[in-house]
Amino acid sequence: MTQIPALPPFCPPKAPLAERPLLSGPKAAELARIFDVLASDTRLRLLHALLREGDPCMSDLASAVGMKPQAVSNQLRRLVDMGILDTRRHGNHVHYRIVDTCVAKLLYHGLCLNEEAQAHTHASAG
Repeated sequence: MTQIPALPPFCPPKAPLAERPLLSGPKAAELARIFDVLASDTRLRLLHALLREGDPCMSDLASAVGMKPQAVSNQLRRLVDMGILDTRRHGNHVHYRIVDTCVAKLLYHGLCLNEEAQAHTHASAG
């Protein structure tokens, strides 16, 4: 039985959003690029698999999400290009890991938002 590794540490403490300067146009565009890359059900599933598995190779990730290795490789490349993931070679295998520790927190909060929205929708319908 595979043991699920602990989540990476969360982002270092930062000033609360209400105390930060209003986002500039260029800073908002940078943030939008990050959200654009994350706005993919496949990449979100891969990130969740990475959080669960720790340091898997690409073929293990492909198996975990039920996709062909080449398709997974293309999606992982986008995350590597954004600096969210890093790679290391071990023999013939390339292993991936999340290097941006804020990703775990973002995914966690995204899931919380979705679960709360679903609960609210079901409560309103009933």
